[in-house]
Amino acid sequence: MPCASFAGAACSSVPRGIATPCWCSSLLPSCSARRTVPSVMSAPFLSSFPRRVVVFNPTGRYAAAQVASMREAGTNLVAGIALGRGGEVVDGLPLHDDVRALPEPADAAVIYTPPEGVLDAVRAAAGIPSIVVAAEYVPVHDGLRAAQAARAAGSWMVGPNTLGLCVPGLGLLGSIAPSFCTPGSVAVLCRSGTLTLTMARLLTAAGIGQRVVAHIGGDTVCGRNPHEWLAALAADPAVSAIAYCGEIGGDKEYALAEAIPSCPKPVVAMLVGRHAPPGKRMGHAGALAGAERETAAAKLAALAAGGAHVARDPEAVIAILKDLNR
Repeated sequence: MPCASFAGAACSSVPRGIATPCWCSSLLPSCSARRTVPSVMSAPFLSSFPRRVVVFNPTGRYAAAQVASMREAGTNLVAGIALGRGGEVVDGLPLHDDVRALPEPADAAVIYTPPEGVLDAVRAAAGIPSIVVAAEYVPVHDGLRAAQAARAAGSWMVGPNTLGLCVPGLGLLGSIAPSFCTPGSVAVLCRSGTLTLTMARLLTAAGIGQRVVAHIGGDTVCGRNPHEWLAALAADPAVSAIAYCGEIGGDKEYALAEAIPSCPKPVVAMLVGRHAPPGKRMGHAGALAGAERETAAAKLAALAAGGAHVARDPEAVIAILKDLNR
């Protein structure tokens, strides 16, 4: 049965003292490896779905297809940003050379520039409340600086290397198939794009609606880390439970494990890559286990210690959500 409340599920405490230094902390002070549980924050697209969305570089083949999908999902696209093409109209989108040329401020930007152009695009979009960055393999230092620029301007950046997010019934920022989603109260967070689509489709088929379906980003650096998403979702009264799909590589799940005890809503977590060979990238830039603590087994143990309901696969996630709903 869809949209039921999961209030009352308890979280256990998590052991502390697992902090480790992070090589990127000097460039990005809010990196997840600092192991600080964030203060309550609000993701702007949760409080009010964007009404004026601009698309950077909307003229490419991939971007043009996503423009059509976003419109079908009900997203109000008002303009495109394409240097040197200001004054043109493409697929009904008036193009501008620069964000500053927009007749009215935008409240979301979806960026389809190539990886090497992401930093400049994010700096141009900084200050727009929601920013979605699609490109994969953004140079690491560019990703760090882009995330820092977005944070400094108060923007909530999703990605890089993301399918974006869908708030079922309200709109889409990116390329998650709206037909896979249905309105409800479960929040879906994934590091893998494939799992994002899989979880949305399976939940909908099981009659479990979603508050938001978000692919947080598959590169090593992403604009907002899982524990920050958790804080935002914990503060959202429309969210009853959180389904998290992580993967090998990096240490984002450790900060998430530390944040779970402060979340009043149940968290169901799974990780892919249990059988991945050490040191081999699996699928995309961020999915690479270079040390024992980056393996699925180590991360799942930390998440379980933090109070998450741990599942082996998407079907088990759904089974746990149904059990919590009884």
